Amino acid sequence: MAAKPAARGKIRIGVGGWTYEPWRGAFYPDGLTQKRELEYASAKLTTIEINGTYYGSQKPESFAKWRNETPDDFVFSLKATRYATNRRILAEAEPTIERFFKSGVTELKSKLGPINWQFAATKRFDPDDFAGFLKLLPKSVDGLAIRHAVEVRNESFKTPEFVALARAHGVAVVIAGDSEYPQIADATAPFVYARIMGTSETEPAGYSAEGLDLWARRARTWAAGGSPADLKTVAPASPGGAERDVFLYVIGGFKERNPAAAMALIERVS
Repeated sequence: MAAKPAARGKIRIGVGGWTYEPWRGAFYPDGLTQKRELEYASAKLTTIEINGTYYGSQKPESFAKWRNETPDDFVFSLKATRYATNRRILAEAEPTIERFFKSGVTELKSKLGPINWQFAATKRFDPDDFAGFLKLLPKSVDGLAIRHAVEVRNESFKTPEFVALARAHGVAVVIAGDSEYPQIADATAPFVYARIMGTSETEPAGYSAEGLDLWARRARTWAAGGSPADLKTVAPASPGGAERDVFLYVIGGFKERNPAAAMALIERVS
């Protein structure tokens, strides 16, 4: 009898945003109207990270529209407002966090994925202040469970104290792949959030076949509750944990190739 496949969480793979002129004629077919681009992208990918929410509020009607234009099993992650993270004292961000969640994001309903709280590369780790910030992040809003991830970009966060703090709050540390940012590949939440930035103009699928195989293998390892041995961790947990959902976004790099890389990865993990 064949061995039963190991249980694993859901792996979702996508890109950042969907409105990008160079994708027209490359990713998007010639003649596709702009208003149908999200419909098309969501049929090819399994998640998209919305970036516009970082820069300013969107309308509740927009979130409802995006929900209705995408397949039932599709999920959006959101970059949280920069006004909560680009401040001197993070523990004073409560009013800004509340405004963000009252802006209509829950109109996505079951399609609301993790919230990515991205910090500037100049933001250093202050244990007390960061703990105060994490305490402000709501566990649920309007009856929806909320998952949080923090994207830190300063070397001062590469400390066991930060990883322990994220674990205590069940918040994922965004894993930076193929980038100039510090890599903290510790799994700290019931899900993994990775952003990979190594696509190249010379590769039709963004990455080489070997590079795509590598990231697909890492995603499967995370989903099965493991930790890829070739990624840098700071305070590894005990080996062999519960299965996890994985959100992997092909971001940055040679952006024109990002949809191709995401689709190639989806094919490898399906």
